[in-house]
Amino acid sequence: MKKILISPSILSADFSKLGDDIKRLEESGADMIHVDVMDGHFVPNLTIGPPVIKSLRKYTKLPFDVHLMINPVQKYIKDYSDAGADIITFHPEATENIQETITLIKSLNNKVGISLNPNTEIDIIRNYLEKIDLVLVMSVYPGFGGQKFMGEVINKIKDLDKIRKNEKLNFQIEIDGGINFETSQTAIAAGVDILVSGTTVFKENNGDLKKNIKTLKQI
Repeated sequence: MKKILISPSILSADFSKLGDDIKRLEESGADMIHVDVMDGHFVPNLTIGPPVIKSLRKYTKLPFDVHLMINPVQKYIKDYSDAGADIITFHPEATENIQETITLIKSLNNKVGISLNPNTEIDIIRNYLEKIDLVLVMSVYPGFGGQKFMGEVINKIKDLDKIRKNEKLNFQIEIDGGINFETSQTAIAAGVDILVSGTTVFKENNGDLKKNIKTLKQI
């Protein structure tokens, strides 16, 4: 039985005590910390920059799973790597050269992820799947937390899993957007390895992080 990893999104945490919330996530069984970086340009919202990530790094030893929703992305990758990112995920639409961006991230000793919006086809990244560590499938349009899960992305996950198995590739499949106790099971059945969840982790069961993380992991 494969292990399901949980990457709670701190977009749903209490921003007045982010450090404490991150410590609590580690103590409650989270596998990594998902950091949504938005620039108000590539997506219609603004979140946190490298100085905040750097200040949070001391609160946990868990990997920082940093999702860059910024354009142009390549200009800022080193800043986020230096701040403490472990996994850096970018959107193919935010770079002029996908291979150059992959090479840059790897040169900084970070794992590489590529994110696919609901309307972005696998074909755009098909030739890069053997060179990356992770594909982040968005099951909402990025920009805001708390959106409803888009079930049509399940076929994309199944296709990625089929490619991975047929070609014996090692990338992980991550999903982000509307992940709750029900949709998580649908995603896992389709081939997902990593669940990103914010609202469910922080809000369900009166904010019982440990219970919520454990429930999401159940297969």
